[in-house]
Amino acid sequence: MSFLSDTTAPAHPALLEALVRANEGAQASYGSDSVSARVKAQLKEIFSTDLELVLTVSGTASNALALSVLAPGDTAILCHDEAHIHRDERGAPEFFTGGAKLVPLHGDHARLTPATLEAALAEWPSEFVHTTPPSVLSLSNLTESGTAYDVAAVKALAGITKTRGMRVHMDGARFANALSFLKCDPADITWRAGVDVLSLGATKGGALAAEAVILFPSVMDRFSALQVRQKRAGHMLPKMRFVAAQFEAWLEGGRWLELAGHANAMASELAAGFASIPGAKLLHPVEGNEVFIDLPQETVDALNAVNAGFYPWPHGGFRFVTSWQTKPEDVARVVKAARG
Repeated sequence: MSFLSDTTAPAHPALLEALVRANEGAQASYGSDSVSARVKAQLKEIFSTDLELVLTVSGTASNALALSVLAPGDTAILCHDEAHIHRDERGAPEFFTGGAKLVPLHGDHARLTPATLEAALAEWPSEFVHTTPPSVLSLSNLTESGTAYDVAAVKALAGITKTRGMRVHMDGARFANALSFLKCDPADITWRAGVDVLSLGATKGGALAAEAVILFPSVMDRFSALQVRQKRAGHMLPKMRFVAAQFEAWLEGGRWLELAGHANAMASELAAGFASIPGAKLLHPVEGNEVFIDLPQETVDALNAVNAGFYPWPHGGFRFVTSWQTKPEDVARVVKAARG
């Protein structure tokens, strides 16, 4: 029973079965295989548009590679202060872009607002030689506080950046969870809203190691540059079909949204159970599969006694993350222990 992270969950059986099927016979190397082609076709249908993509095995690689084709090294990338690219990727975006500066901004529940973005752009004018001109806005959806940007929010933020000629990147490590919560069309919250590149993660949703960088039509001309960086970064895998096979099974029949929906439901159930504990305080709205909550020390001790894995969060409180594998009985057991 672990609520440490959705990355601690095992791979979904359907994805493991897909790996076994992909292991039959020979296939072309480096992403030229038939499985990768089918995944591209799946994604075109899901996002209702033409697109290009490369596959990787880590979210950090996907974010860094995506940003590397959007942000020149002498420009800035605006992001939330809690963004994974800022807090958790050990300078990978700066390294892969050749020095692009990350400029972290503040916002409640890890979300940026148009007012905050406009203020930041006023502080970083493109025409002033002494400042670093912003070239990219990076949004995380879900955010690092487990909240979601809805379609209107993405449109508003992207619209502001477009007036400055900037591009928009979306870190979608938990994109499926955001979609499941918002119940919107994938196209509406990405390219139709002004997103140019999406880092789409399957690993947190049930894959072993499967991530994608999706270039939407506005930046498809950068595909060759992206492939070059993919190769130099060591993420152009010779047997790419095994990454693609995970994506194919994950996307098939809407499985990715079904698994995310289950994880979200378990998080909501967990939050509801914690709500009855005296002294417990929910720190962020539960809009995906993460619960951030402040708990009394006696409750923390009781949860540790039943080995309910969870993280004390750096900014206070505790984080509980549910996954496709989280069972209702796991949630019930944790809530029961918390209530004492």
